[in-house]
Amino acid sequence: MRKAGKRILTLAFLLAFITAGPFTLTGCHGSKGLSAFAIPEEFDEGRDFEITFWAKNDTNKTQTAIYEKAIVDFEKLYPNITVNLRLYTDYGKIYNDVITNITTNTTPNVCITYPDHIATYLSGTNLVVPLDDLLADGKYGPGGSKVRFDAPVKEEIIPRFLEECVVDGHYYALPYMRSSEACYINKTYVETLGYTLPDVLTWDFIWEVSEAAMAKDSGGDFLINGQKVLIPFIYKSTDNMMIQMLKQKGAGYSTADGELLLFNDDTKDILYTIADYAKSGAFSTFKISSYPANFLNTGQCLFAIDSTAGATWMGTNAPLSDISKDKVVEFETEVMTIPQFDPQNPRMISQGPSVCIFNKKDPQEVLASWLFTQYLLTNDVQIAYAETEGYVPVTSKAQESAEYQDYLSRGGENNREYYDIKIKAAKLLLDNIDYTFVTPVFNGSASLRDAAGQLIENTVKSVRRKQEINDAYMDKLYEDVESLYRLDQLGGDSGLSSGKKDLGDLPRTSVMLLCSLGAAWVLILAYAAARELKNRGLRDKGKG
Repeated sequence: MRKAGKRILTLAFLLAFITAGPFTLTGCHGSKGLSAFAIPEEFDEGRDFEITFWAKNDTNKTQTAIYEKAIVDFEKLYPNITVNLRLYTDYGKIYNDVITNITTNTTPNVCITYPDHIATYLSGTNLVVPLDDLLADGKYGPGGSKVRFDAPVKEEIIPRFLEECVVDGHYYALPYMRSSEACYINKTYVETLGYTLPDVLTWDFIWEVSEAAMAKDSGGDFLINGQKVLIPFIYKSTDNMMIQMLKQKGAGYSTADGELLLFNDDTKDILYTIADYAKSGAFSTFKISSYPANFLNTGQCLFAIDSTAGATWMGTNAPLSDISKDKVVEFETEVMTIPQFDPQNPRMISQGPSVCIFNKKDPQEVLASWLFTQYLLTNDVQIAYAETEGYVPVTSKAQESAEYQDYLSRGGENNREYYDIKIKAAKLLLDNIDYTFVTPVFNGSASLRDAAGQLIENTVKSVRRKQEINDAYMDKLYEDVESLYRLDQLGGDSGLSSGKKDLGDLPRTSVMLLCSLGAAWVLILAYAAARELKNRGLRDKGKG
């Protein structure tokens, strides 16, 4: 009887946990007792602080050295602050680990991130520090009287970049670096086909040239490169591809309030076009075929679209190319803005990492984190990091400095620091900042972005599998992708912005860990309850 009672009790606890679902997990966010951050009157220099900084690099040792130097230089200015660096090779892994650590209140102090991710972190109470008051603070704000380094003032942070860090009407991050996308072109092959690059690249031009490049000789080799392999047009980030095509068309994607507009007729028309060129073999994606740069540099691609931050991988003399030299083909590389539907009204996405600060119980620890975050915007850090790849600094102070202007003027001097393709990519963004845009940010916007790319990926895969692409296919595709990213669960008429009751689309590993933690607590509580019932029974027996 007692064994049966234990089983029933354990089952009851499990059912209670499962029934509570995400609301139980969300409740953990507010259970750590974090109060809203308030700026201390003075920074306590008599205490030692140890803060963690989670950053991302692409196994680029130069970037790692820049982070490490920044930390050393900062610690010289503030000997009572120790900064521990943890490097990741993927933003998704940072996001995943932050979500996992939220439940145990072990988030980093400072974190490289994206606003889409911050919107999910804000599902918890006071988890991320709003920066509005810190940005305006006369002592410890940008250029403040108590700051020990030559920090840019708020007005020197490029306004468009700073506005990209606004979530729910508040600044929750500082921009760190900015990039966009560029089309890296084998100009030699394009001209061999009899075409001249236009002043502004268009989608019609790319599709036409890509089809023309598919001609083969009697032996089955492509005429343009004499090889068995050719994918004329490869896109690295298909979420950006869909988002930008919709923006250029003036079509729906989402509203600022989080209303879903992605699954519309314009999206369907785009997918039909992509399917046509995927069927001929003229188009593919990174996830399906591999890095665009590898195909470009071996003469197996004419148009490779990737981030401006990926410029050091592009071209015959690319310093970070990881393919054998005997496979590299000599060609002239051109760097242009992504293709447009309306050349008179170009639109291109603004992207790149920002830095957020996680709240802690000790406001002095948060202030230490804020000082380090500001240090990442100094000229020494901004210019050094921007010179590693096709990023641009996020402050006018750095962009207009004599050092950075000298760097931009020396494109082509060598294939390392002054690699011409890298500097062309940076200039491309600097010349087109006014044409950049960002997507609305809300809890669930990261999932919507993933869904946009998945529509393209699934369509191209289906073409390769010889599936018929028709209206019935599109309807099923919309349904499958909506379900995959749980977009049908995250909002009603008011859209995804109403989804602050949950964590958004959690990574699978995070869900598994959270469930494991919950299950462990259920078993502990069940065991304790069972022991209590047993002891109570013994006491009652003794009384009898």
